[in-house]
Amino acid sequence: MPSLSELPGEVKRKKFTKALERLGFVINTTGGKGDHYKATWFKNGKAVVIQSELRKDVLRYLLKEIEQISGITWEDIKNNL
Repeated sequence: MPSLSELPGEVKRKKFTKALERLGFVINTTGGKGDHYKATWFKNGKAVVIQSELRKDVLRYLLKEIEQISGITWEDIKNNL
């Protein structure tokens, strides 16, 4: 898990969701509440909610959830951005 200083200031949600799609997540733009997206891991059906604004603290929390669900690390996502 990267520290806050290792994460970028803000990541564009579109780039982040495209990277997750390349790694096997299914992105549902209507499944979240309001302007949130829902990313579902295809192997076990578990999902994470992606907010519209991905600040460092939000991104770190999302990365922790994604790693628990799928085993995908920040390095994997960063390589697909």
